[in-house]
Amino acid sequence: MNEHLDALAPVPVWRHFRTLCNTPRPSGHEEALVAALEAWADERGLAHDSDAFGNLRIQKPAAKGSENAPGVILQGHLDMVAQANADRPHDFTRDPISTYVADGWLHADGTTLGADNGLGVAAALALLESTDVAHGPLEALFTLEEETSMGGALALAEDWLEGSLLLNLDSEEGGEAYIGCAGGSDVVVDARLPQTPVESHERCLDIALTGLQGGHSGMDIHRPLGNANRLLMRVLRMLEFAGARLVSYQGGTLRNAIPREAFVRVALPADEVDAVTARMPSLEATLRSELGRAEAPITLSVTPTAAENVPAEALNPDASAMLVAALHAAPCGVERMSAEVDGVVETSNNLGVLQLEDGRFHLCALVRSLHDSAVAAMTDRFRALFGLIGARVKAENAYPGWVPDPQSPLLQSFIDCHRSLQGGEPAVKVIHAGLECGILGSKYPGLDMISFGPTIRGAHSPDERVEIASVDAFWAQLKALAEALGRQTAA
Repeated sequence: MNEHLDALAPVPVWRHFRTLCNTPRPSGHEEALVAALEAWADERGLAHDSDAFGNLRIQKPAAKGSENAPGVILQGHLDMVAQANADRPHDFTRDPISTYVADGWLHADGTTLGADNGLGVAAALALLESTDVAHGPLEALFTLEEETSMGGALALAEDWLEGSLLLNLDSEEGGEAYIGCAGGSDVVVDARLPQTPVESHERCLDIALTGLQGGHSGMDIHRPLGNANRLLMRVLRMLEFAGARLVSYQGGTLRNAIPREAFVRVALPADEVDAVTARMPSLEATLRSELGRAEAPITLSVTPTAAENVPAEALNPDASAMLVAALHAAPCGVERMSAEVDGVVETSNNLGVLQLEDGRFHLCALVRSLHDSAVAAMTDRFRALFGLIGARVKAENAYPGWVPDPQSPLLQSFIDCHRSLQGGEPAVKVIHAGLECGILGSKYPGLDMISFGPTIRGAHSPDERVEIASVDAFWAQLKALAEALGRQTAA
C-alpha cells in the first residue's frame, strides 16, 4: 500500500518512507523493521551489526577520494508513537500506516504518521544507497524505544561508534539547526488507596472528556492546548458538592503525548445525579471558552453506568478527595521559560498517563528541563505532593540535556551549506524536547553534533503531518552537508 509515495520527490527518501509506513514499528515492536533493514543492507553489501540492546548500525565506506574525511554518524530512531482516533481502530503492531496527500502535506488516515522519526531514518537510508554523493565514512545508527523511554540511547554501547561527527535527523522544523535540547525524567507515582462499598443509595456515572488535539509534550507544551487529565480533574473538583467518589479513571496513553481524552467513573448519592448531569453543559461551555480557537471544541459527556458495570467498591471519601486535590495541584505545562535562550521553554511537565482501577492508582508524568537540577527539583515536588496521600514516587529513564556549542565546526558547515542552497541564514535553536543527542554526547563526549529535519506538525497525535516540499529541502541539505564534510580531513 501507499503506492502514491513513490511519485513524490525526492524519490529515494519517499521510497524508504513507504517501507517504514508499511512495516509496523511502535515502540517495543521494532523487530520486523530491524530485520527488513538488515536484509536491505545485505543486498547492498553494507556491513551491519547491533549492540546488546538491539540498536542497529549500518556502515558504508567513504567515496573515492574522501577516505581521510571525518567519520559521520547519521542518527535516528526506528520506533514511532502509536496514537489513533477513537473512531479508527488500529493495531499498530500489525497494521500498516495508511497515508494521503492534501494541500502539500502528507497525512495519515486517523493515526500518527510516523514522520517522527521515519523521515530521518528514510533520509539516512537514501544516503547509504546513494552513488552520486562524495561522502566520507558513514555510520547509520538506528536506535530503539526512543518514544517510550529513550531506552536504546540509554543502553547504547559506549565503545561501538567510530565517527566523530553526528547528524541527528530527528528535528521537526525545516531550515533550522538545533544545537541543544532539554533533558528529562519520567516521574512514576503509585499508590494503593482505601475503598469502601458502593451503597444502595448511590448511583454511578461515567464522565468523558474528549475532542482535544493532543500533541508532543516537548515541542507543543508551550502552545495553548488542553491536557485532558488536567481539565477532567478540574471538572471533578467542581463536582465535589455532590459527594462523588472515584471508582476508576483512564486518561492519556503515553507520557510524552499531551493527553487528548480522559474517562472517569464516579459513585455519588442518587439524589445528586440530576444536579451533576445538569451542570455538565455549563462546564463544557466554560472549558470551550477558555481553550478558544487553539483547540477543537471539546465534548464533556455524562452517562449512567451500565448495570453490568456498576462496581462493588469506590475510593472512600477522604482518599477520593485527596487524590483529586493532589492531581488538581500537580505541576502541568510550562513551569519556566529560559532566561538564556529567548522564546524557549526551560522547564515543563506533562501529566501523561493516569490510571485508577480497584483502588490502585498510577501516574506517569514526563518532566523536561534545560537544567538537570530543575528536573530533580520538579521530581521532588511530585514526591512531596503525592507523599501526602501515601503514594510511592520514583524517577525513571532519566536522560541528560544537550549543552549548546555555538562555536561548533559542524554547525558552521551546516550554515555554509544552507547559505549556498537557500541563499539565507538558517535559524539556530535549542529545543525543548528529548533528542537523543544529550545521551549520545554523554556516552561519546568528543562528538560534534547538530540536529535538523523536515517540517512536521502535530507529532505524537493523529494530526501528525509533514510538509512535502520541506522533505526535498531536507534531503538537499543532507547531501550537501555530507559532501562538504567529505572534503574535509579528519583531525
